[in-house]
Amino acid sequence: MLPQQLFNALVLGSVYALFSLGFTLVFGVARVVNLLYGFYFACGAFIALLLATLAQLPLWLAAPAGAVGAGLIAALLDGILLTPLRAAKAPELAALIVTLGGVLLFTSLLTLAFGTQIRRFPVALMAQSSWQWGGLSVAPLQLVIIATAMTMVALLFLFIDRSKQGMAIRAMAENSDVASLMGVNVARAMAFTSFAAGSLAGAAGILIGLNFNAVHPYMGESMMLRGFVVIIVGGLGDIRGALLAGLALGFTEVLTAAYISSDFKEAVTFSALVLTLWLRPSGLFGKAVVRRA
Repeated sequence: MLPQQLFNALVLGSVYALFSLGFTLVFGVARVVNLLYGFYFACGAFIALLLATLAQLPLWLAAPAGAVGAGLIAALLDGILLTPLRAAKAPELAALIVTLGGVLLFTSLLTLAFGTQIRRFPVALMAQSSWQWGGLSVAPLQLVIIATAMTMVALLFLFIDRSKQGMAIRAMAENSDVASLMGVNVARAMAFTSFAAGSLAGAAGILIGLNFNAVHPYMGESMMLRGFVVIIVGGLGDIRGALLAGLALGFTEVLTAAYISSDFKEAVTFSALVLTLWLRPSGLFGKAVVRRA
């Protein structure tokens, strides 16, 4: 029983970590809590679903296209909604309100287009058999989810650490004005950051949609709540903390549901959030800010 629950937790935690990395990336660079991030999560799932059902694309093509599509939507909406605010040096609250209005508008449009009913991927796209090892049951789809999430996480870390564009993003995260003076094209770096984060959100939406075989316009709302928990517990803007906190959240939810009750998994999750804010407000890997009078 325990090995099976631990494996299920690894599957869910991998997706939480993937989702939270993009959320953290946007916050770390733009210093904005982008509430549209949950919308990108749903967009990725819907694009992949439509390509798989209407266009009859195989899953290995529909899924990457869905992630890229979500990234393009993220970059477009960032340019339309948030770039003018950055140019005007608007306070962070303004960006929060704009993205709140955006998520209400675009989720309503998504609901108008597809309705509120749950849509499902064709069963034929996913292998139904599973492998048995002792008391452990492993479905091929679960292995694909873990491998995809971990591959994307590794590629993100390599990109941030090794590439020239990643260096520009790190510079912007420190101070966008200084980065601009040092020759960084801030607008291009911000657009690429939005695209990368939106692609991560879209990929997470596709993986969650496949794991539970359920896609609907409001699927990003519950993930946004979990994203808040992860970026606060892990440390605001710290991608290492987001990775570990996302995995930990998956394990916490699955083990709580298995051994206590599924009714308490949200309570346990947000208890961890409150305890973190009490004991270490900067998060596990966040840096405390010293203010001088």
